[in-house]
Amino acid sequence: MDQTRFLQRVRMNQFKRVYDRWKHKKVTQKEAAEQLGITERTFRRYIVRYNNEGTEGLLDRRLGKVSPRRAPQQETSELAALYRDFYPQRNVAHFYEAYTERHGGKRSYSWVKRTLYRAGVGRRSRGGGVHRQRRERREQVGMMIHQDASTHEWVVGKVWDLVVTMDDATGEIYSAFFVEQEGTWSSMRGVRDVLERRGIFSSFYSDRGSHYWKTPVAGGGVDKGNPTQFGRAMAELGVVMIPGYSPEARGRSERMFETLQEAVRGALGTGDSGDGGGEQVFERQVRS
Repeated sequence: MDQTRFLQRVRMNQFKRVYDRWKHKKVTQKEAAEQLGITERTFRRYIVRYNNEGTEGLLDRRLGKVSPRRAPQQETSELAALYRDFYPQRNVAHFYEAYTERHGGKRSYSWVKRTLYRAGVGRRSRGGGVHRQRRERREQVGMMIHQDASTHEWVVGKVWDLVVTMDDATGEIYSAFFVEQEGTWSSMRGVRDVLERRGIFSSFYSDRGSHYWKTPVAGGGVDKGNPTQFGRAMAELGVVMIPGYSPEARGRSERMFETLQEAVRGALGTGDSGDGGGEQVFERQVRS
């Protein structure tokens, strides 16, 4: 099975699971669409197609077909050559003016920009800074879990990674344990703990660590079409993965880690020490 059809099967499984939750009135239409990363209107269209045609109605009918709107290769090559040979010092916006006014170009600005960037010749304008929208907590328990790790000297002379998996709606910790270094195995273990204790969840929120996501450019957007081993496991479960771009979400986990660090330091200060003492104290703090 090629990558495109694999991802289509994943999307079908995710839709069927979210659809079942919506049908049993466990989530609203808005929440269901949000979990799938689509609009409410698109979700309603999928419902109609699913009810009328079953899983066949969810198939992407564009697969294997060449778009009639696709520009000929010669046109895209000529556009790139025009920019490279005559307008290399202009950004795309200024080039587009010349393209339409001097050369009679009929394509849209978005198409021209996308074509030039794909050809690796377009100069990008300086942006006005990144705008981030605040990500609110989920309304219900079990809709989303949030996983993060903190590297800290939890016991004097011992630095560990604490991997915590918690409910996004309430902040309740479902899984927490120490490892030498977080990675695919620790992330899988955290998810297993949640599944064993609480059952399946709808979505998974994390940072853009390399064991969660593949990012072509460091610090940039994730490549959702090229999942990691962990991403494939979540896809098989029908869990929607959401990459963290919001600083508020990271702030929540940081505050949680600070609270745990203070709790452990305070408990150790009362005389609870020794080999393994930090782990025992931490486990008591989490249970409480």
